[in-house]
Amino acid sequence: MLLPSSLRAIGLATLICSGLAAPSLASKASQDIPRWLQQHIGTGTGQIAPIVLDRARALYLEKRNKGTVKNPCYFAMDATRPSTADDGSALPRFYVICENAKTFKAVSSGYGNGRKLANANFANGRQCARNFSNAEGSKLTAGGAYVTAESRTSFKGYYQGSAGAKPFLRTFLLFDGEGETSNARERAIGGHRAMFLRWQCRMERPQSKHADAEGFVPFGKLVDYTSGRSNGCTTWSKNATQEVLEIAEGNPTTLYIYPASQDINAVAKAVKKGTSLAQARLYWNDACLKAIGSPKFWPKRELQPIINAWRASLPKPPPLELPLCE
Repeated sequence: MLLPSSLRAIGLATLICSGLAAPSLASKASQDIPRWLQQHIGTGTGQIAPIVLDRARALYLEKRNKGTVKNPCYFAMDATRPSTADDGSALPRFYVICENAKTFKAVSSGYGNGRKLANANFANGRQCARNFSNAEGSKLTAGGAYVTAESRTSFKGYYQGSAGAKPFLRTFLLFDGEGETSNARERAIGGHRAMFLRWQCRMERPQSKHADAEGFVPFGKLVDYTSGRSNGCTTWSKNATQEVLEIAEGNPTTLYIYPASQDINAVAKAVKKGTSLAQARLYWNDACLKAIGSPKFWPKRELQPIINAWRASLPKPPPLELPLCE
């Protein structure tokens, strides 16, 4: 897949100002950033933009001071960054920060792919996200403040392993949001490994605890989409998933996803006026802004009726009946 030429400049720095503050988040969080963490601030690959760190750190300190979280680590995500480099490798845009241990790690993460409907096209490309929303069923990322909650592990089916058929279990870390993201549970928004099982047939496995009443389990092929898009959830590679779950399992912490709706609307307004983001004291990844032209936030009140009407117009699907595995 050919990428826009602007994406070849991923490592080039873009002037960033953190003047656009999120409501209720204390901007003073940026004033006492430890020296070891300061070296990770920037717009290059593997770095975190100042405003993203400022928001994430302020949210974490706020929740820690209130006793909401006690975890020594916190998370952040910059959904304005591109998915992959020229060689196809996944680029980092999710951050794991543990200040007591003085560790900073940047890993890849998926963003919402959206939908293309007759009355509204809010689909995102594979490289850069243009559309964002908090509407249920939008399959889009909603930026803002979250706190991690409980995790749930579910059976997805069997796949062919090196030593025969194996069950695929995927753990889902739930997020609780605030404000525009308060419907995170309604939207089933959380984090999990960027992998799913594409069902192909029904395999007879009566001894399995996952078997249905007739003794069958779904069988399929594992699909890894680490460098791709998601259904609105935050998705990670195998190793990153394990690390995140180890940090957050039974010990809630904060996650700030950038951009929030006010950031998106402000950047869109500046682009329309022809104002440079540096002059307007705004931030968006430079390469992705060139690729998408202008971002768009679809508020729930606007998009939800469209999604609901589309769902209501769909014919009732026939019952899914997989063929028997040969």
